[in-house]
Amino acid sequence: MKKLTFILLAAVTVFLGTGKKAVAQEDCSTLVSYYQEYYKQKNYPSAMVNWRKAYAVCAKNFRQNIYVHGAVLMNMEIQKNIKAKNIELAKAQYDSLLTILDERMQYYPTAKKGGVVVQTKVELLNNKGSYAIQYLEALNGNNQKYLYDMLMPIVDELGVETSTSVLVNAFDASVAVYRENQLSADEVIANYEKIMGYLSEATPKNDAEAEEYGKARGTVQNLFADSKVASCENLLAIFTPRYEEDPENVAVVSNIVRLMSKADDCVNNDLYLKAVTSLHKLDPSAKSAYGLYKLNAARGNVADACRYLEDAIASEDSDEETDAEYFYELARFAYANGMRGKAYDAAKKVLDMDKGYNGGAYMIMGNLWASTPCTGEVDKYARYWVATDFYQKARNADPEKAEDAAAAIGRVSIYYPEASEIFMYDLSAGQSYTVSCGGMSASTTVRVRK
Repeated sequence: MKKLTFILLAAVTVFLGTGKKAVAQEDCSTLVSYYQEYYKQKNYPSAMVNWRKAYAVCAKNFRQNIYVHGAVLMNMEIQKNIKAKNIELAKAQYDSLLTILDERMQYYPTAKKGGVVVQTKVELLNNKGSYAIQYLEALNGNNQKYLYDMLMPIVDELGVETSTSVLVNAFDASVAVYRENQLSADEVIANYEKIMGYLSEATPKNDAEAEEYGKARGTVQNLFADSKVASCENLLAIFTPRYEEDPENVAVVSNIVRLMSKADDCVNNDLYLKAVTSLHKLDPSAKSAYGLYKLNAARGNVADACRYLEDAIASEDSDEETDAEYFYELARFAYANGMRGKAYDAAKKVLDMDKGYNGGAYMIMGNLWASTPCTGEVDKYARYWVATDFYQKARNADPEKAEDAAAAIGRVSIYYPEASEIFMYDLSAGQSYTVSCGGMSASTTVRVRK
């Protein structure tokens, strides 16, 4: 404020002479009309001289345009003096510019735009942030701590109404200050959560704004990733106590899941599993259930993995195409883990839905039959006949399975009986036969070894 006073009064003294006597001789409206006339003519140097007189003489709430025009004129002066290398003067004028914006907010908290009354605070605080960004290098030597201290209070004040430029630069400054050991990892992560939240909550007015917010989110995410602040070690240290304190706080568990998912090698730990489990409990969805299936499957929790995959299938937000994919995955997972009945039932569901996974489902059903412990005199052969039926169906349903199916047929065909052997059971090649074992039943065709 001292710098502002110096700048304004230095110019005013020339005009006012002894102060009160000169003020008495001047009418405020006349002074305003003088500078405004020059302003309209775009004679900005003359406008600036007369604006200084009006600003010094007139009451602070005399007319809002004194502040509006003053900000424009002062900004021009700053740019002119930066260009002329008059940096100290430009710094003083920059302080004056910020004071003008603060006084306008104080004396004119609202303004009319297009006949609508709006809060000036949003525009003016964003402007203060923009000026801090614009003049950072020239006037403050790229001092990122200064920028951080300027921008973060604006972010905290305006929230979702903060401009994308201020939000992005505030987080960039956070990272820079962190690298200078003036900010903790916890604080950077908190700023990331806050700023990404505002960028996500904003409601763009048009497609151009939507694209702008999208780019801003991408920039902040890249800055966060490049900062390496979100190491798994840091995240575990920061979020473990937060989770333990409030495991049912959806905002906390959502942040844990999102941040740890993006960190390198940070999903194979108890905190991540607990957070995903809590998130699914608080806000169940097909996606969260499927995520829990993957996590439990990776840890060998077979029963829990199957349960969550079945939850994903049963979820209302899962469509039929996705359900078919999940049933196929359930069939494969259950088969791989010795859950024969569940694998067979899931494979049959895949066939019923017919969404492009039939070839794989037939292969699984063939494998199940080929490995079924049938003990009957004929059934011990019949299981291989049924397996062959399914392998042939797999080959016909999906050309990509043709090679695997042919190889599988080759493996089971060596277990076909000799023609003379099957003749002993009053059967011959090509004859129909029904087999039941291992909880499964099927009609097949008698085959003999060639």
